[in-house]
Amino acid sequence: MATIYLVRHGQASFGKANYDQLSQRGWEQGKILGRWLADKVQPGAIFGGNLQRHRETVEAIATGYGSTLPDMQVLAGLNEFDHVQVVERFRPEWADKQVMARDLGSVPKPAQAFQQAFEQAVTRWVSGEYDHEYAESWQGFRQRVSHALDQLIEMADGADIIVSTSGGPIAVIAQSLLELSDRKALEMNNVIANTSVSRILYSGPRRSLAVFNNYSHLEAENPALVTFR
Repeated sequence: MATIYLVRHGQASFGKANYDQLSQRGWEQGKILGRWLADKVQPGAIFGGNLQRHRETVEAIATGYGSTLPDMQVLAGLNEFDHVQVVERFRPEWADKQVMARDLGSVPKPAQAFQQAFEQAVTRWVSGEYDHEYAESWQGFRQRVSHALDQLIEMADGADIIVSTSGGPIAVIAQSLLELSDRKALEMNNVIANTSVSRILYSGPRRSLAVFNNYSHLEAENPALVTFR
């Protein structure tokens, strides 16, 4: 059986004007992953969404890998859901970033406060009760990612492949393969580390999740590099 290495992107630039770019730590995470992958896989293809953090993660992996990798093929279906819209539908006042910064800055643990709000916002989105408020529903997102997985497997033609994507797509792929509830999928999404690797074994129509959320490459090099946002 062939293997799909599902990689969550490196740490993005939370709180910056352009969240979508990797942080300095995100670049380092990607390079470490590249070194870890170098003696484990020779990918026949690399896929990713069209987000900057997906592309930059592949660039960082290539730097650490040390030899030529295939060019990344873009599949927009691998993109993350619109987390900005999801949060702003839950907290409309946070459409003004200064208000959000003020609110988060007024509590002792801003990152924890944002995570709590984010989880509540995603739960609201997933409920299906407010689908008319979102450009993409939760079920629409799941269908999009499922179609992208079918596409990349067809294009891979039996080869081992690397996929640079986000936590949301990884969680719903695992949800589908393990037949989990939406609640369990959200719980999985919350613990997926930056540049973690989940492995899917596939052969024809057969697919199975062999490894989920492995970030031992970061722990071995420097545990301080393990991040979840």
